[in-house]
Amino acid sequence: MSELFQEGIVIAMLAATLRIATPLLLASIGELVVQRAGIWNLGVEGTMLMASYLAYVSTLATDSLWVGILVAMIGGIAMNMIMGLGAITFKINQFVTGLGINLFAAGTTLFFYRELLSDFSSGDTPTIDTFDVMSFPFLSDLPYLGQILFSQQFVTYFAFFMVPVVWFFLYRTRYGLEIRSLGENPKAIDTKGLSIAARQYAALAFGGAMTGLAGAILVLALTDRFVPGMTAGRGWLAVVIIIAGNWKPVPIMLAVLVFAFLEAFQLQAQGIGLQIPYQILLALPYVVAIVAMMGFRLRSEQPERLGVPYHRE
Repeated sequence: MSELFQEGIVIAMLAATLRIATPLLLASIGELVVQRAGIWNLGVEGTMLMASYLAYVSTLATDSLWVGILVAMIGGIAMNMIMGLGAITFKINQFVTGLGINLFAAGTTLFFYRELLSDFSSGDTPTIDTFDVMSFPFLSDLPYLGQILFSQQFVTYFAFFMVPVVWFFLYRTRYGLEIRSLGENPKAIDTKGLSIAARQYAALAFGGAMTGLAGAILVLALTDRFVPGMTAGRGWLAVVIIIAGNWKPVPIMLAVLVFAFLEAFQLQAQGIGLQIPYQILLALPYVVAIVAMMGFRLRSEQPERLGVPYHRE
């Protein structure tokens, strides 16, 4: 156990925490806006998975990481529009709609992955280049902090930048107030003659773009190829993180960092051969997530009308 607390390992663990937090934070902050608009979107996992596949094949075809990100974000928006069609337009049960999206994405990506695999004689899909680590003059050379804070990829800085952006939007703009009103009292929006559906679709579009970007990062930043099921529950964890963060941007960021650290810890523990069953280490972030969700529900600030379709009286 003492090996885990060696200086080099601790620095690597903390640096990995920020990398692992990147897709979780983007998906969580995007889904926060969706839930503040009154929509329980459980299709985050499927949206991330579909975006990961789209990012991979588009990058493979064009040799451009930015095209991969763009296609993934468009795919994320499209998946969330399916959620909107079911939850907003047809007012289908939102839990059922979200689960349907997850099943659709899992089956579709697996089918097309196998088709893609058959095109390569090696029996394996090729790897792609990933984003380079950014280097800041002087700052990257700082002891300890240089490797942790100033030797990350661009998408990591963007993810953390979006936290104050979303906070400012929700709490300091008129449109943010309207979004929060949708989750608390949509009738107030309706009585002002404003479109509830348009604002909920807009929230879903933003959430889909962020979740699509999160899915792209799994391929273009954290790994170098697509693997079926590679989201590995991150979409579900994003939903739990919103509950643990009490539907507020900054606490959500802190919850993301806690769960990311736990994952980084278990990866380092496995890497040094720590004599603990690896199943326990793999389950650790999710066990903590369940405990956190149970605890934070006691003082929940969940939007009053979250998951409840609006019917004009």
